[in-house]
Amino acid sequence: MSAVDPTDASDLYELAPCGLMRTAVDGSILRVNHTLCSWLGVQSDELVGKKRLQSLLTMGGKIFHQTHWLPLLQMQGSVGEVQLEFLHRDGHALPVLMNALRRDLDGVWFHDIAVFIATDRKKYEVELLQARRRAEEALDSERRAQQTAADASRLLEQQAQQRAVLAEQLIGIVSHDLRTPLNAVLLGGSMLQSGELAAPQARTVGRIVSAASRANRLITDLLDFTQARLTGGLRVTRGPVDLHALIADCVDELRLASPGRMLQHLTEGGGVGSADPDRLAQVVTNLVSNALTYGTPELPTTITSVVHDHTLGIRVHNFGAPIPPQLLPHLFEPLRRGEQQVKLGSRSVGLGLYIVQQIAAAHGGEVAVESSEQQGTTFIVTIRSHP
Repeated sequence: MSAVDPTDASDLYELAPCGLMRTAVDGSILRVNHTLCSWLGVQSDELVGKKRLQSLLTMGGKIFHQTHWLPLLQMQGSVGEVQLEFLHRDGHALPVLMNALRRDLDGVWFHDIAVFIATDRKKYEVELLQARRRAEEALDSERRAQQTAADASRLLEQQAQQRAVLAEQLIGIVSHDLRTPLNAVLLGGSMLQSGELAAPQARTVGRIVSAASRANRLITDLLDFTQARLTGGLRVTRGPVDLHALIADCVDELRLASPGRMLQHLTEGGGVGSADPDRLAQVVTNLVSNALTYGTPELPTTITSVVHDHTLGIRVHNFGAPIPPQLLPHLFEPLRRGEQQVKLGSRSVGLGLYIVQQIAAAHGGEVAVESSEQQGTTFIVTIRSHP
């Protein structure tokens, strides 16, 4: 019997500790490794050339893939650690975390995807939402029962404790569910890179290490974001920005990601302002995704970019059912999801509008909403532009 060579990476792709897949831009599966097939209970020849990535997802996952995951991948070229659910052959849902990289090989675009099991993360999300509901119920009960100044002081202390608990739980989800497997991937990839590999194997290992490194940076960003909640908000990097051109590009990409939906872009004013262009693109993406989720599909969603001497503005309007009045005071709170998102099985934890508000605040601006049965719903973002 020959000795095992630990530097031999010939089975790295098939037996990697994560699922690996390559698809065409339309989702057609071109290659898939043994690990992912075993998780799904299928053979590779049942998928390659016969299935699309979308067909492996639950209904909620298909909607999230179409409205969020694919547009984000097309806009920035990569997506890190997005949670979706695959369908096992026997019909049960398999929660996973997905990394994706958009690549050009000899003039043809492909998507390289890494998949990680995320059963524990789903459990933590449920526990987090249950903890929030329990905290809200306890707070409401205390507000009704206690009216004195001493009771009010105790309520403020409880609120601070609840915010701290939520922040700690969110950090716990990130560190436990992302960092542990990513560190294992990075360590294994580094060990493989130190050995002698054939060119195709070296490229595969390089992609794995690169994807894991990007995901690791995402973890750091999430931790920074959580810390910003407690200490002062998001950071922005200002630079010259042509708002009309920026939003026109965003709208073009969103049109490609939302076939059958009408998106129209209007402009007011003109000139170059000062803002963080990447953050403004994030605002447009979040607000349009929200409008497409809740708006009437047969009617247009209108995005208006506004440029004045000292301000930049973004308005996103859609027709549809108005926002309930009781929800308006809580609309920009984190970890809030609308009823429509819950019905559709969205994996969002409700940070989209909160992030929009934080980006506006970081620019010295604000976000407002107007909603009625007759006029529809309009989100209005206004920021200060320093020439």
